[in-house]
Amino acid sequence: MTLHSHEADALDPRPLHVRIAADLREEILSGELAAGAKLPSTAQLKERFDASNATIQKAVHLLKDEGLAVGRAGAAVTVRETRQRTVHPAESLTRAATGEVYPWLAHAANRPSSVRSTVLSVEEVSVCGDVAEALGTGHGGTAVRRRQLITIDGEPAELVASYYPLDLARGTALAEPRRIRGGTPTLLTELGFRPRRSVDRVSARVATQEQYTALRLPGGLPVLRTLRTVYGDGDRPVEVTVMVKAGHLYELRYEFTPEA
Repeated sequence: MTLHSHEADALDPRPLHVRIAADLREEILSGELAAGAKLPSTAQLKERFDASNATIQKAVHLLKDEGLAVGRAGAAVTVRETRQRTVHPAESLTRAATGEVYPWLAHAANRPSSVRSTVLSVEEVSVCGDVAEALGTGHGGTAVRRRQLITIDGEPAELVASYYPLDLARGTALAEPRRIRGGTPTLLTELGFRPRRSVDRVSARVATQEQYTALRLPGGLPVLRTLRTVYGDGDRPVEVTVMVKAGHLYELRYEFTPEA
């Protein structure tokens, strides 16, 4: 049920155009408004939300800024064909063929050739908080950190920071400022630290300044933060990665098989 503006004001203090955009965003992301479909007309939205012309236009403008709707002034506004990409975390440990992108990235993109990974920095850093806990270094311990920005179709998709124990990474390609052929699962296996198990902790966060800028985020929408710990033999942590994506453009798909 949609509340009229005077009923909703007391319950939701956000500006009316933000509330309208939120309702339409949910309909787009859930598929109720299908890819390529026209948004309801301004007249229809005015009646539905008891709002002015200007308020409706501000709401639609938000959806355009978020990449969920497209259209020019004077023309019908439609739902963008690529509304939300689905990521399959279970594929993250699958090794990529030489020269190929990670399988999970290939599935998230329309064309694997459109995926690019740019190494931002590789350095030894002090770690703390949940990264230090996951890596087992203790607060203030040191690890090798690889920072990358992944783009799909030229648009920022994910900001990645991967951490490795010093005794594992020093003197290897993990500590070099270049891309790793076949990806880190392949290299870790070659180094004798084959990934055996992966644990994800996923949360919604308010973007930091760096994340907001790197991912070109619109407005105050949340990001999806995944803290992934990869374990090798003996349940030793061999990689801890923090991955940040725009929350409104990605969904994570997990599949579970019940135990017999």
